[in-house]
Amino acid sequence: MTTPKLFTPTRIGDLDVPNRLVMAPLTRNRALRDGDVPHALNAEYYAQRATAGLLISEGTQISPEGKGYAWTPGIHSPEQVVGWRLVTDAVHKAGGRIAAQLWHVGRISHTVLQPGRAAPVGPSAIAAEHSRVYDGEGFVPTSAPRALDTAELPRIVGDYVQAARNAKEAGFDAVELHAANGYLLHQFLADGTNQRTDAYGGSAANRARLLLEVAEAVAGVWTPGRVGVRLSPFSNFGDIADSDPMATFGRAIEGLSDLGLGYLHMVEGQTGGTRELPPGADIQALRRLFRGSYIANNGYDRDLAIDAVESGRADLVAFGKLFIANPDLVERLRLDARLNTPDQTTFYGGTERGYTDYPTLEKAAA
Repeated sequence: MTTPKLFTPTRIGDLDVPNRLVMAPLTRNRALRDGDVPHALNAEYYAQRATAGLLISEGTQISPEGKGYAWTPGIHSPEQVVGWRLVTDAVHKAGGRIAAQLWHVGRISHTVLQPGRAAPVGPSAIAAEHSRVYDGEGFVPTSAPRALDTAELPRIVGDYVQAARNAKEAGFDAVELHAANGYLLHQFLADGTNQRTDAYGGSAANRARLLLEVAEAVAGVWTPGRVGVRLSPFSNFGDIADSDPMATFGRAIEGLSDLGLGYLHMVEGQTGGTRELPPGADIQALRRLFRGSYIANNGYDRDLAIDAVESGRADLVAFGKLFIANPDLVERLRLDARLNTPDQTTFYGGTERGYTDYPTLEKAAA
């Protein structure tokens, strides 16, 4: 029997990978409470899943201002870089490859999570009225943001650049820009959250400007082939909305492709929800605008993933919740074996329970 293409090697930009299964970025809120530093438990978690073609780290904030949830890791302090080095060393020792997802939440935050209890920042002073964040004690409504001044945007770009340098020092194999799920770069893209009148607002080209400036600057730290971007054109996660996502994201993807980036990672449909698309939405039309590798994400199972890769609709497929519960997901899917069921009560925060204690097939058999 021929091995499905999903389980065969490929190349993502400048990175060779042994299969086409990707572990999606997954917020788990298990960094050290003092300093948002990754530690040995995180290293064990990622190393357990190193058989994935590529691991993408949980969102890691590029600056203290970029934080939106308690106990999420950062990549802006020396201690955090050392902590991430524990993770990347463990992954590499297990034979894996890992990208750092660089994250700024923008308005999806609360004053208690911000330096000096300042207001979160965004493209415009528009609150995410239906979104909530975890402040360490419970889920609370987001705080009203302030609009970033035009003069501050080079600082934002600089924070991404420094985070990219830190990711290289920490031993990552690539970086991914988080421009999805209603966070800062997505907020600049969408006309529902971006009502600026300067060079970063108005037209689709202007609204894509910050993302493209960040991508170009980060590609200068690495090489373009070691940089990816995550987008969610049709998701309203984080109270995000755009009047014409095909035009908005088409313009952004064309610009990203022109930079020669390694991959485009797309949430197909609602983040963590339905794969149904609104009228006029066409994932494949957007995908065709990008010349690098295409990673599909959202609601995939074994059969759908195999079909997507065999048909050419995707080059690779990212799995999220299934990787939480199945550290050996690649082997389980290859064998079409039974899967562990994720325990949603342990997704966010806590200890090793529901984090590093899911059994592999081998352990389950024993």
